[in-house]
Amino acid sequence: MQKVSVLLFLAWVCFLFYAGIALFTSGFLLTRLELTNQSSCQEPPGPGSLPWGSQGKSGACWMPSRFSRVVLVLIDALRFDFAQPQRSHVSGERPDSVPFLGKLRSLQRILENKPHHARLYRSQVDPPTTTMQRLKALTTGSLPTFIDAGSNFASHAIVEDNLIKQLNSAGRRIVFMGDDTWKDLFPGAFSQAFFFSSFNVRDLHTVDNGILEHLYPTMDSGAWDVLIAHFLGVDHCGHKHGPHHPEMAKKLSQMDQVIQGLLERLKNDTLLVVAGDHGMTMNGDHGGDSELEVSAALFLYSPTPIFPTVPPEPEAVPQVSLVPTLALLLGLPIPFGNIGEVITELFSGGSDSHPQASALAQVSALYINAQQVSRFLHTYAAATQDLQVKELRQLQQLFSKASASYQQLLQDPQEAETSLKTLTAELQRFLRGARAICIESWARFSLVRMAGGAALLAAACFLCLLASQLAVSPGFPFRPLLLVPVAWGLIWAVLYSGLAVTAGSKVDTVVLGAVAAAGSLLPFLWKVWVSWGSSRPLVPLLPVPGPVLLLLLIRWATFFSDSFVVAEARATPFLLGSLILFLVAHLHWEGQLLPPKLLTMSRLGSSAPTGPPRHSGTYALRLGIGLLLCTRLAGLFHRCPEETPACHSSPWLSPLASMVGGRAKNLWYGACVGALVTLLVVVRLWLRRYGNLKSPEPPVLFVRWGLPLMVLGTAAYWALASGADEAPPRLRALVSGASVVLPRAVVGLAASGLVLLLWRPVTVLVKVGAGASRTRTILTPFSGPPTSQADLDYVVPQIYRHMQEELQGRLERTKSQGPVTVAAYQLGSVYSAAMVTALILLAFPLLLLHAERVSLVFLLLFLQSFLLLHLLAAGTSVTTTGPFIVLWQAVSAWALLATQTFYSTGHQPVFSAIHWHAAFVGFPEGHGSSTWLPALLVGANTFASHILFAVGCPLLLLWPFLCESQGPRKRQQLSGNEAEARVRPEEEEEEPLMEMRLRDAPHHFSAALLQLGLKYLFVLGVQILACALAASILRRHLMVWKVFAPKFIFEAIGFIVSSVGLLLGIALVMRVDGAVSSWFRRLVLAQQREPRPCVLAPGHGEG
Repeated sequence: MQKVSVLLFLAWVCFLFYAGIALFTSGFLLTRLELTNQSSCQEPPGPGSLPWGSQGKSGACWMPSRFSRVVLVLIDALRFDFAQPQRSHVSGERPDSVPFLGKLRSLQRILENKPHHARLYRSQVDPPTTTMQRLKALTTGSLPTFIDAGSNFASHAIVEDNLIKQLNSAGRRIVFMGDDTWKDLFPGAFSQAFFFSSFNVRDLHTVDNGILEHLYPTMDSGAWDVLIAHFLGVDHCGHKHGPHHPEMAKKLSQMDQVIQGLLERLKNDTLLVVAGDHGMTMNGDHGGDSELEVSAALFLYSPTPIFPTVPPEPEAVPQVSLVPTLALLLGLPIPFGNIGEVITELFSGGSDSHPQASALAQVSALYINAQQVSRFLHTYAAATQDLQVKELRQLQQLFSKASASYQQLLQDPQEAETSLKTLTAELQRFLRGARAICIESWARFSLVRMAGGAALLAAACFLCLLASQLAVSPGFPFRPLLLVPVAWGLIWAVLYSGLAVTAGSKVDTVVLGAVAAAGSLLPFLWKVWVSWGSSRPLVPLLPVPGPVLLLLLIRWATFFSDSFVVAEARATPFLLGSLILFLVAHLHWEGQLLPPKLLTMSRLGSSAPTGPPRHSGTYALRLGIGLLLCTRLAGLFHRCPEETPACHSSPWLSPLASMVGGRAKNLWYGACVGALVTLLVVVRLWLRRYGNLKSPEPPVLFVRWGLPLMVLGTAAYWALASGADEAPPRLRALVSGASVVLPRAVVGLAASGLVLLLWRPVTVLVKVGAGASRTRTILTPFSGPPTSQADLDYVVPQIYRHMQEELQGRLERTKSQGPVTVAAYQLGSVYSAAMVTALILLAFPLLLLHAERVSLVFLLLFLQSFLLLHLLAAGTSVTTTGPFIVLWQAVSAWALLATQTFYSTGHQPVFSAIHWHAAFVGFPEGHGSSTWLPALLVGANTFASHILFAVGCPLLLLWPFLCESQGPRKRQQLSGNEAEARVRPEEEEEEPLMEMRLRDAPHHFSAALLQLGLKYLFVLGVQILACALAASILRRHLMVWKVFAPKFIFEAIGFIVSSVGLLLGIALVMRVDGAVSSWFRRLVLAQQREPRPCVLAPGHGEG
């Protein structure tokens, strides 16, 4: 089997998984239908006359306007308790221990001194709590769907009817200043605008200071009807420091001064609205639906009295209720797709109005609102089949009854007192029921696509399981079985495209990929079935050991429980520890640790013959204990899910810049730099142990000098990042420049090292004897050059053995004859050296994207990997010439280790836990209009563990051969004069071939790489299949959008990242293998040119 065929086969399997993920996603995360209908003054929302009090009023549309101007101050992430009066404080904490409490004093003074002019509400936000979705809700009154969360950094213009569009239609002058997200949502909608980049969450002041530069001059000019100011400092402070940091108190105090300045400039016809678009967690993040995230502040103030009473406590109102309220107060039509309910007390007419007149005005506003919502439901139900028919009919009956009561009330207003309360309750029940039915129904699912995607994922998993066993079967025809399915896939794709074009419909790329995947998969499964024979059972082809299968089933089942998904960070170390204990027990039972005569228990797992014991039981026990200890230490770095309020996240995951104490910060900085140096020293010692640090090849020279430079650059960047705010003013420009240069330099060095590694991956040290002639030839263990690539693959190990024999058995003769002796070192570890070098070069840029103290986790990551590889190597026999098999236990443990590291680096499968700060490493000023680069940086930060473990997966195959050098070797003791001693090969154990043993059977080497890739894809594929089935079966579950949908999205992206990393890792091994072949080919050509014999002597170790 050629190695290119291995990569192509794995790429095809990955395509099957990608097609299944895309098809399922297209059915599970569909966006709702966005209607383009618009409300207008000329078209009332429903039949009947205008509401009471609208006739004959100037500026009346659906209702007469109460205000001619409005100032909307949007303070991003203004949580409700940030605006709470000081008499209320967080439960369990002293008021002076909460920096954000009581800083908005101007709101408290207004609420106490002018209770009929102002009101503070608890704004209940609909998830997802990301800025772009909240802006859509605050302008359209609708509910963005879950999939819109992915558009938070690539916003598109709103096509639905919205307040901004209605204001423009009415000829109002809108002035905007602040977050540039509005520019993409409402292009060309503002008469004057001052946009500022919003993506740099580390910058607390640029946007806010830019707004303040224009805010008061614009207000004083009077050239506006609607003034919108979107401040970002509070949100950015939460992301950078968290809400309990002293910087949050400073930022809220600044916002208090802004509000006070606005209050002093308001006129009687102007309404002031201060609102938060969402809240934030205890860590300062947002995006989910925890209580702190969905609780925002809403403050309304008018210079004239508008509220009739004073409530004892702030009332909770849905955030979308602001849209119909502002529309009617400004004399505008309510946007067509609004499902919010008006805040009725703003339509009472003030404290001096007649109670009956106030109640009638409130009912009129509610009735207009209900008419608009009823019209929307009717239009939407006619366009789609999303809404539940039974509930919709009940709502329409309720509205018809309320509408009849309202028309009767207009005819006889004098008898209104008895029916006002009943009518108000009916209208509110209708509006709240309409909103509830929309929330429930707007999770639009395509069951056909979901079922097709899940079936495709299941078939791909079955293919991996089947092909992983067939890969090591002698003579199995993988190339024909690959070409035929690909041809059938292309045929089916062409047929689908032709049918779609003939029918005049648009070709759906997702369906096209799924058709091609299914078309290519079915012929393969059929051919495998025919080739194997229908009379032969399939059970031998599914050789997953019972304990490993049980572990996979347990993990598979946990994805169907929201509690287990939330607690996965704690469950994964438990499963990993259980598998480690099983591995140790398995080695004992298989006789790999103790001599067979001491075995008293039956064996588990494979019945294949095992080699002699290579290690003592104490050795494996030490490895197992070390692994368990590292797993426990890694668990100390954890981030608590939002659903576990009693849990406390590890403070070690926060950046050093958030620390207040200087001494503690310096100690932690020293520990982080120590982790970097330790990681560097360990890798260099490992390369020195196997002699790979002696080579003059460019990659080795880079390891010697380039890696220390990367460590130095990373440490310098951390020093600047942790103390940037404390830098003297005269040095801030220098610090800012260095913060840009240093991370880019580290990434540039890593990229250069990877390029050198791909260019010259074989790190072979060649030494020529002192008496060597300048002209030398090579004595090979065969006659004549190879005639094909296959000959060369089989000849190379023979050359390697012959070189050992020539050095050991003919040393004296070669000295007396005086030929050239060439010693080659590092051939036994040539593959592993390249893999370890590539991993360390990848680790440093990925580490740079994390907080400083995560360097300790990366050190544990490498240590855990090292211990696990040695434990697995202890039970793998390398005495045979093939086939080479990587155990299922090894692959499962490797995948679990990747998941555990994902949680130990401070990640969670929820959007609110994404580390957005990674987008600004090396780009502190932002990325301009680019979205792919910050997405790439954030993705690399989130899936760093997936990348490292997927690229390093081939080490599971290579490490047992590498560890062959650690076995016992008998040495003949030289006596007397060493010059007269003779070393006989039969008296000394053969020098271990190590990784050159893989080249002794190139077909088995390729088959082992294919089998390893298929097993790893199977383990990952089972996880994504379980997430898809859980999201599908539990699609109406209460936690579907909070737990199951984010978990599926993270698992899907993680699978894609891991599969690409796996292909790159296997490709690197193949590149090294090809370079080794080229290296030996040059020796063969040298033999043809120079007929004088010499000896080429291999070696390993420090030489």
